[in-house]
Amino acid sequence: MAKALGLTPEEEHLPKLSTLTPHLSGNVGLLFSSQSPESVLSYFSDYTQTDFARAGVTATRDVSIPEGIVYTTGGEVPADEDVPLPHSLEPTLRKWGMPTRLVRGKVTLDGDWELCKEGQVLNSHQTALLKSFGIAMAEFSVKVIAYYDSATESVTVVAADEE
Repeated sequence: MAKALGLTPEEEHLPKLSTLTPHLSGNVGLLFSSQSPESVLSYFSDYTQTDFARAGVTATRDVSIPEGIVYTTGGEVPADEDVPLPHSLEPTLRKWGMPTRLVRGKVTLDGDWELCKEGQVLNSHQTALLKSFGIAMAEFSVKVIAYYDSATESVTVVAADEE
């Protein structure tokens, strides 16, 4: 991305655009908008989206799957408002470490099973199970680090780079 914007004043596509390139390292992206910087900053200051956790994320709460038939939400809603997991998922759940078995074509647990505890770093099997039960534990947000304003031909640093 930095190369496309221009690394030096001689290569840059707009005046002083190369001063934005030091901020383009790590987990960053570019947004091009005709909106004013104030409106974009205001929008992203309040923007968050719930997402499924990935491996390495810390669990935000305890999740325990209740004994008996395993339901699609993993006990998050009452059983009379849920549907049992399809029997075809049972081998996958076992592969991910959940001690399930089939009883009369229903995926079951012999006792309550703890999927994760609050504060625990999640592994890939736990995150796959959380996703299969529809339990989101991560939050996506956008942090504006710096922006280029073509009207003033300047780069304004909003927040220090953290990644």
